[in-house]
Amino acid sequence: MSSSPCVSHHHQVRLRLLRAGGRLPAPAAASFAPPALRGRRRVARAAMSAEAPLGVAPAAAAEGARTPAQQALLAEMVEEAAVWCAVNGLVVGDRANQRSGTVPGVGLVHAPFSLLPARFPASFWKQACELAPIFNELVDRVSLDGEFLQAALSRTKQVDEFTARLLEIHEKMMAINKKEDIRLGLHRSDYMLDSETNSLLQIELNTISSSFPGLGSLVSELHRTLLNQYGKVLGLDPKRIPQNWAATQFAEALGKAWAEYNNDSAVVLMVVQPEERNMYDQYWLVNHLKASYGVATIRKTLAQVEAEGQVLTDGTLVIDGRTVAVVYFRAGYAPTDYPSEAEWRARLLMEQSSAVKCPSISYHLVGTKKIQQELAKPNVLERFLDNKEDIAKLRKSFAGLWSLDNEEIVKSAIEKPDLFVLKPQREGGGNNIYGQDLRDTLIKLQKEQGESLAAYILMQRIFPKASLTPLVRGGDWFEDLTISELGIYGAYLRNKDKVILNNQSGYLMRTKVSSSNEGGVAAGFAVLDSVLLTDE
Repeated sequence: MSSSPCVSHHHQVRLRLLRAGGRLPAPAAASFAPPALRGRRRVARAAMSAEAPLGVAPAAAAEGARTPAQQALLAEMVEEAAVWCAVNGLVVGDRANQRSGTVPGVGLVHAPFSLLPARFPASFWKQACELAPIFNELVDRVSLDGEFLQAALSRTKQVDEFTARLLEIHEKMMAINKKEDIRLGLHRSDYMLDSETNSLLQIELNTISSSFPGLGSLVSELHRTLLNQYGKVLGLDPKRIPQNWAATQFAEALGKAWAEYNNDSAVVLMVVQPEERNMYDQYWLVNHLKASYGVATIRKTLAQVEAEGQVLTDGTLVIDGRTVAVVYFRAGYAPTDYPSEAEWRARLLMEQSSAVKCPSISYHLVGTKKIQQELAKPNVLERFLDNKEDIAKLRKSFAGLWSLDNEEIVKSAIEKPDLFVLKPQREGGGNNIYGQDLRDTLIKLQKEQGESLAAYILMQRIFPKASLTPLVRGGDWFEDLTISELGIYGAYLRNKDKVILNNQSGYLMRTKVSSSNEGGVAAGFAVLDSVLLTDE
């Protein structure tokens, strides 16, 4: 990290209007596009309106348009940030390059990012971090109750083919009494701050392919570097950005799981999608594993696992002649990952083996939306956890969650659809249903009757505050009203009765334009961000 340089009087003058209270002050009308960099001149419609977009609390009042000096300074910061991304590996594959998702080193662009970190109250940050080990333990406890998982998802599987196929594998493992002595979970619990209740509420718990530990860690470093240089005149302290060790801590968990398997010649198998433009996020873990633990990683698609894999009579998983100690899934979470029966055979093959699975089929099922909703019901947490304080902490973070069997809630959602989110049993961005689409879907489902209601859950819509933020994507930059979502990573490893790891393991901040309902970075809805802790 470079230390803060002496700042000229000229810089101080041109930055005087940049306030520390938000990321940057809002212009009176249109957002800016400095001539120094190629950018889209985007009119921030929400900033011009007297009302914030639906689902967003009003932003702070805007005062004055950008001066040319301010615009020039921001252009300077964006250029510095883009260079930093290039030399430090904060990169993804370019969608415009057909080979960028299959050939490493081809068609790289910087990952989309926010120019400055998101302000986040330290008290809520502490609350979110303290929840991580409790959620880790909860996932493990629930995973051991196969009958609960099967019963809770029994109706869902009748209308959701993907969930049904996962349950079929789970049922086969139950039938042979398959035990997972070594259990590894790399999770991420996502939260938003609700301005209506001034509370931290959970969006979802991810138990498979929790993405961006590598690139998320780098964004924290990028912002710290920028604030070391510009923070004094911005009034922003780089020490207020929490250290983010997500990549090294995930690698540590994988390395320790590999060690528990106790075979020095074995490898870690990373299951990946055939085209993966986010491969560099994954390669950061691969590099940390090799450098710190001497562990080799092989990358294979589900189709390749099926073609090259076998399970020996003693349960050993062998892929292309290599013994596998740990299977780390960065694919397999969506129906599109299983275009044929070959991919399902691969998933079953790995589950049947003695390799450590991250996640096992049980851990995967615990992360479904339906299980999230079941765990929010009265007295269900008590079935799995003994500590009353831990239960209270979890319950405090739960947003309203309902099955579509609740006729009163469904009626309320049809009458006031903007207060709810309709969620299917899917991972990845772009699946949730909002507003008029939510109303239409519920009316349609009601007319169909039958079990189709079981394919969804209803969730209370969270209303975060919006702030005006400079965003950078593909060399273009613009300013818009945004909202942010905090993901807290957790790593959990146990061997039989011995808990080896149960940690909060870094974080992921994602920021999106407030007019967008979805929030996935890889899906193209959001940018990567970091946290600036405040005393508010």
